[in-house]
Amino acid sequence: VQLQASGGGLVQPGGSLRLSCAASGLTLDDHAIGWFHQAPGKEREGILCISTNNDITYYPDFAKDRFTVSRGKAKNTIDLRIDNLTSEDTAVYYCGTDLGQASSYALCHRRPTTWGQGTQVTVSS
Repeated sequence: VQLQASGGGLVQPGGSLRLSCAASGLTLDDHAIGWFHQAPGKEREGILCISTNNDITYYPDFAKDRFTVSRGKAKNTIDLRIDNLTSEDTAVYYCGTDLGQASSYALCHRRPTTWGQGTQVTVSS
């Protein structure tokens, strides 16, 4: 089972980015998936989780209007779109899951047990 986040890069403040979480060895539609980020020198923080029914649970302190999650157009992917990026969004972004967990609420509160490789997002002018 492997997860891989991609789509990061250098973006100017105010810009947008679409990250993607791809999986091998599991079908993402069968598990809740969470997006997290880890800024330099800080602990990994949760952003949101999406359930198998596409219900979304947001962690506190993350603006719902800036972070949009969806099942990707590419097969077996979950996308995270981030709008109006600021320097505070600079971090490594990860996707994660708890195999067999369908609930976004449960995943967000219990944290993933399976993590993918992260992708670096740097917001700078």
